[in-house]
Amino acid sequence: MYPSIETNHEPPPSAPPETPQPPQTTAPFVVGPTVQMLQPLAPNVSVLQVPTIGPASWSTGLFDCCNDVDNCCMTCFCPCITFGQIAEIIDHGSISCCASSGLYTGIMCLTGCHWMYSCFYRRKLRGQFFLEESPCGDCCVHCCCEPCALCQEYRELRLRGLDPYFGWHANLVRQTALIPPAVGAMTR
Repeated sequence: MYPSIETNHEPPPSAPPETPQPPQTTAPFVVGPTVQMLQPLAPNVSVLQVPTIGPASWSTGLFDCCNDVDNCCMTCFCPCITFGQIAEIIDHGSISCCASSGLYTGIMCLTGCHWMYSCFYRRKLRGQFFLEESPCGDCCVHCCCEPCALCQEYRELRLRGLDPYFGWHANLVRQTALIPPAVGAMTR
């Protein structure tokens, strides 16, 4: 009785057909242990995504002080010297061992809160080598186990090829002496 009505779900013939747009991809830019994303690329460019890298673990444990007996004894009787050596390396020689040791000793004698000063250097060390904050927070480690924390930091630098005993400048000389000349370099 009534004419059948056909429903047409297609767009009218005058409209251009819609093409699906591919998802936009972004290029990864690795900075330290995290991945930041740059501006979107062209839709037809595929990029390999780089996974986020977590912090590395310390080379030795907090209570492995006896792995380096000489440093353990020095830190036990004169922690200001160990701290000064560590601070000089971490600050890339911008402050000397003597200046850091003197400041550490002054803070220790006047306030007894020398651990607050040294915990900032532990944080700097972790930032430079992307180390995890373990076994607990930096300030907690230095407040409760100052000598062990200083020994661990000293050992970490040493195992990474920077011996705090020699100071920053001597370490630079040692490392540049270890770098072989480039192949095909000009010589006289």
